[in-house]
Amino acid sequence: MQEASLSHRFRRSLGLVLIALLAVFSPTQNQSNVALDTSETLFTVLTAINTCGYDQELGVSDPLRSRVRSEVARARESSPDAQNATQAMCKYYEEHRPPDASKTLSQYVSLALYLNPAPNLTAKVKEADMPPDATAVLGILPLLQKFYEAAGLHGIWEGDREAFSALTERYHQPLARILFDTEIYLKLPSASRLGREFTVYVDPMGAPGQTNARNYGPNYYVVISPGTGSSLKIEQIRHTYLHYLLDPLAMKYPAAMKRLEPLLPSVKTAPMEESFKSDVSLLVTECFIRAIETRTARSAKAPEAERIQAVESSTRQGFILTPYFYDALAKFEKDPAGLRNAYGDLVGDIDVGKERKRAGQVTFATNSDPELLHLSRPVEGKLLVTAEKCLTAGDTEAAQKLAQQALEEKSEDQGRALFILAEVATHNSDMQGARSYFERALEVAHEPKVVAWSHIFLGRIFDLQEDRPAALGHYRAAESAGSALPEAKAAAELGLRQPYEPPSHPQ
Repeated sequence: MQEASLSHRFRRSLGLVLIALLAVFSPTQNQSNVALDTSETLFTVLTAINTCGYDQELGVSDPLRSRVRSEVARARESSPDAQNATQAMCKYYEEHRPPDASKTLSQYVSLALYLNPAPNLTAKVKEADMPPDATAVLGILPLLQKFYEAAGLHGIWEGDREAFSALTERYHQPLARILFDTEIYLKLPSASRLGREFTVYVDPMGAPGQTNARNYGPNYYVVISPGTGSSLKIEQIRHTYLHYLLDPLAMKYPAAMKRLEPLLPSVKTAPMEESFKSDVSLLVTECFIRAIETRTARSAKAPEAERIQAVESSTRQGFILTPYFYDALAKFEKDPAGLRNAYGDLVGDIDVGKERKRAGQVTFATNSDPELLHLSRPVEGKLLVTAEKCLTAGDTEAAQKLAQQALEEKSEDQGRALFILAEVATHNSDMQGARSYFERALEVAHEPKVVAWSHIFLGRIFDLQEDRPAALGHYRAAESAGSALPEAKAAAELGLRQPYEPPSHPQ
C-alpha cells in the first residue's frame, strides 16, 4: 500500500489507468462496480413528469431537455392514443403532487431506481420494500406504461442516444479524478467489491440544481442533471462514494459499534435526521465522512481556522465525533497503512466518556444541512430474529416454523428466511433439502453474509457428493462475496485448499 505522499509520476499513471477504465463504461459494457451511465427507465419517468408540467429550472437546463420535450409534444399531437394516455397520466401526476415542489423530482427518481428496465416499467420489489416517497406515486405505473408505448418514447430515446452519450463523455474525466483522489487518500482501492455497485446516472430531464443520491441495499446511486455549462456536482458525488466505501467497514465491527451506543442519548436534541440518532453506525460513518471532506475538500488549503470552523459546524448539527475523526485522520495521513487495516483502531480508540463529556458542552444548532444520501436499510424482522435465536438454542422446529411463516407472508428478508430453512435441513441431515434451500437463497439474497455462507455450505455439500469442480465454484464465489467477512473468507479459502470433511463428533 502506497503512502499518501505518492510521487506525481505515480499518481498520474494510476490516474490515467482509472480514466481509461471509466472511458469504456457504456450501457452494454458496464462490467465494473463503478459506472457513469444513462438509463432509459430514468429518462422515461423524468420525461413523463416533464410532459405533465414539471418545469423546475427549465431555463438553465441543458438544451437537450427542451428538445426532448418538443419531440414528445409532437408525438402527442399526432396520436389520439398518446393524447389520451398523457391526459390520464397527468391527471394522476397533478393529484399526487407533494406540497413541497422541490420533492417532486426526488420521489420520481426514487421510483425510477426501483423499476425494471423499459419497456416493462414494473416494480422490482413488493410495495412494502420500496422507499416511502416512491410508494406515494406507485399508482402511476400502469399509466406510465401506456404513455411510454403511445408516445413512442423508446424511439425518442434511441434518436437522442448520441446526445445522451455526449453528456456522459463530459463527465468521465472529472469523475475519474474524484474517485482516484478519494481512494488514494484513504489508501483503500474499491476493486473486487463483488455484489455492490456505485452508479452515477446522467439525465437532462431534471433540475440541474438538484442531485439525488440513494443507497438501496448494497447499491449506491447518484442522479445528476446537467445545466448550461454546469460542472459536475463534485461534493455530492464524493459524499455518496465515501458512504459506498465506508458503510461496509462499519458493519464489520458490530462490537465496536455496540460500545459506542451510549453516545446516542447525547444527540437526542440535535437537528440532524432521526436515523443518525437511533443507529450509531450511521452516526459514526457520517462523522467520519464529514471529517474526511473537511481535510480533503478543494478548500483544504484554506487557513486551519476555516477548517476548524467547518468541524465545529458539523458538531453543532449533532455529528459529535467529527472532531475526533478530524484529529485522528491527521495521524492516518502519515501512516502507510490503508483504511481497511486502520479502521478498527480508529473506531476502537474512541473514548466514549470523553466524547460524551465533549458532546455535553455543545450547544446544538436549530437547523442541520440536509443529508445528501437517502438511506434505505432493511429493518430486521421479528420473525427471523426469533427464528435465529431458536436455532441457536437448538429448537429447530420453532426456527423452521417462524422462517416458513416469514417466507409465506413475504413480510421479511426472503434470502434470510430460506437460509434459516437450509440450516434447519442441515441440522436434520436432509442434504437434498438443504441444497435446495441454499440454492433458492442465492436467487434472492442480497446480504453478503447470507450469500457467502450459502456458497460455502453448497461447496461442502458438493464435496460430500464428490463433485469437486462444483464445490470449487461455490468456494470461489464465497471468497468473493465474503471478502469483508473474515470467518466466511477463511472458510472459503479452506474449502479451496482441500475437500470438506465433516467432523467426527459434534462441535
